[in-house]
Amino acid sequence: MKKIKYEDIGSILNPLKNLQFFARKPVTEPLGPRPAAEIYRGFHLNDMEKCIGCSTCQKICDNAAITMVKVPHLKNDPVNGIRNLRPAIDYGRCCWCALCVDICPVGAIELSREYVHTCNGDEVDSYFMLPQEKGMHGTVEEKGWTKTETNDLLDRHRQKMGEMAPEERVDNFDEIVDGFTPEQAVLEASRCVQCGMCHDSCPTHMHAPEYIRAIWKGNVEEAVEWMYETNPFSHVCGRVCTHRCETACSLNQTGLPQGSEPIAIRWLKRYAMDAVPHERIKEIAASKKSATRTGKKIAIIGAGPAGLTAAFDLIKQGHEVQVFEALAKAGGMTRYGIPYYRLPDDILERDVDVILSMGVKIQYNTRIGKDIAMEQLHKDYDAVILAIGLQSGRSTRIPGSDHKDVHSAVELLRKIGSVRDDIKAEKDPGFEIPRSAVVIGGGNVAMDIGRSLARYQKQQYGEVNMTITAIDAMENFPADDVEIKESLEEGITIIPSRGPQEVMLENGRVKGLRTWKVISVFDDDGRFAPQYDESDEQLFEAEMVIEAIGQMAETDLLGEELTEQLEWQRGRIKVTEDGATSVDWLWSAGDCVNGPDVVHAVADGHRVAESINEALSVER
Repeated sequence: MKKIKYEDIGSILNPLKNLQFFARKPVTEPLGPRPAAEIYRGFHLNDMEKCIGCSTCQKICDNAAITMVKVPHLKNDPVNGIRNLRPAIDYGRCCWCALCVDICPVGAIELSREYVHTCNGDEVDSYFMLPQEKGMHGTVEEKGWTKTETNDLLDRHRQKMGEMAPEERVDNFDEIVDGFTPEQAVLEASRCVQCGMCHDSCPTHMHAPEYIRAIWKGNVEEAVEWMYETNPFSHVCGRVCTHRCETACSLNQTGLPQGSEPIAIRWLKRYAMDAVPHERIKEIAASKKSATRTGKKIAIIGAGPAGLTAAFDLIKQGHEVQVFEALAKAGGMTRYGIPYYRLPDDILERDVDVILSMGVKIQYNTRIGKDIAMEQLHKDYDAVILAIGLQSGRSTRIPGSDHKDVHSAVELLRKIGSVRDDIKAEKDPGFEIPRSAVVIGGGNVAMDIGRSLARYQKQQYGEVNMTITAIDAMENFPADDVEIKESLEEGITIIPSRGPQEVMLENGRVKGLRTWKVISVFDDDGRFAPQYDESDEQLFEAEMVIEAIGQMAETDLLGEELTEQLEWQRGRIKVTEDGATSVDWLWSAGDCVNGPDVVHAVADGHRVAESINEALSVER
């Protein structure tokens, strides 16, 4: 046992020494917060207007300290990448790691220098807070931990895909872009924060987060399986989809100084579809087909994306499907309207072949209304779908527009599409190539015909002499930015804010297009009512004028009796949300309902197929 010394015990008077401190001035700090460090991690801030409700902060929180709360008065527009959800913080769980700040795609959520909060004991939820821009108590003037380029966890810029240089591509119809390599695809997929904004905005609600994650894991077959849940035209959409998903992508919503690019969702779709063998894709599609046969028969008019998507869905449900196509091949406007350099034929054929492998039958070169009457389809089938495209172009109807050398863009694109199989060998679209031409219109169709003719001009004459002009200001052109950029790179002249007034003729031949400067396009009520400066006149000399100002469907096939029975709305057949017309056996879908857009046509096909299946199920 240790022996205790006297000096270790001390005096019994030691406690009285504390009395000496009663006379001294207290040195206790006053009650209240002290200034925090510049990058202190205090209570959260959230800019409610900047926040898009993507839930990325909630997903990264390991402590489950963040709950997304609906704020009804805020804007809710998932199609364009905005939800009225905002993060609420449970400070009983939060560890102030700031990962929510570092991951936020738009930099809306931050941490303040505020660290003091008082409450009454009976306020059991007082530590569950909905952060505001000015902090928990509305008094924050200075921020603490915020997003910077140094602590941003996101890769803001997409992988650069290889593509042909303008001088290499302008005289041929070879596909322009190379597609991602496996390494690029994995890196691009790794940028995704799995917020699901892409899913909400897609007309078909493709499972993009799931197939992107599968690509990141290196499992391209799983990615394709996810795609075939919603889109039998994934090859086509991997190349020419209008990719609204990328517009809505949370990485595209930022206002950060360093900028940000959306995930290349379309190119990732293309990568996975190209990476999986075609026979395996057919097996994946076949695995979704029901073994039950219903005995019901459906006729579909038009073998475009809407008609064939409906056929794909209906045959999976066990129905018999017969498609009638007026032209020699399937694909509709994707084949006869989209140039080869954007969508090669063999790529389109893969999607069509998968659908045919399911048991869908297509009867080509058959015009309904001429070869077979609509009434006959009504008698022979349990339901009929009208899925025709917009085969005719609208006219400006300006003086001279009825001349033989004034053409609609869709007419010329159809001729080009009809000989695409031989395009590289013959270099002949089946009509005389003008040495100079002017296109009226600023949309993708205008760019498509302009760029196609530019290639023929380069092949035949060694130079490009194409002009595209529209009434819109350049920033309001409806064409995709990349289409405008590539058109300019290929030597095409684009002139905005010009209104066509007359096709000028000389000695019976087209001399050019006379235009006036556009002052305004719409009136105060938003109606289309162009105003011009007549003193600012300009002539675009050309041997051919092409009109690309809109398209319309040819509905003569319906016949007079059915046309009278149907309800119409602004020149189009009136349909319900699920595509049903006012005639109980007829549905309508695709471009003739919603305008030209592949992915919308696919979504339309799904809707009418579901509606018909429900109607036929009731009958059974």
